[in-house]
Amino acid sequence: MHNFTPLSATIGGVIIGCAVVLFFLTTGRLAGISGIFANAIFNKTNRGSNLMFLLGLFLGPLGYYFFSDANKYFEITNSYILVIIAGILVGLGTRMGGGCTSGHGICGISRFSIRSIIATISFIVTGFITVFILQYFGFYL
Repeated sequence: MHNFTPLSATIGGVIIGCAVVLFFLTTGRLAGISGIFANAIFNKTNRGSNLMFLLGLFLGPLGYYFFSDANKYFEITNSYILVIIAGILVGLGTRMGGGCTSGHGICGISRFSIRSIIATISFIVTGFITVFILQYFGFYL
């Protein structure tokens, strides 16, 4: 279990929670990434804060990569086709589900939204099933 990192996971969770609260207190909106992304592209209102939020999502990991001494080996897959298909399915799923894991899983569950709880359970179960099927048929992630 080389991926079991409870301390860094807890710290990351606290940072994400604080970021969600700060975003809500400063903008009055929930920090659902798919909604922020869609609004940054299609809506003119709040475009600046949406773009800054997305820029932070991009720059944060880059800052960690360049300024941290931690081991940074990370590999998703060698299959670009699999990545493209996964991206399309995630995009369709967020539209069909009315939000993504950050909107439902972080913001929705904290507001005790039954819809978000059901959506998050569906995300997790689908993830387990997908990983099982991919590994069973020899597609290692």
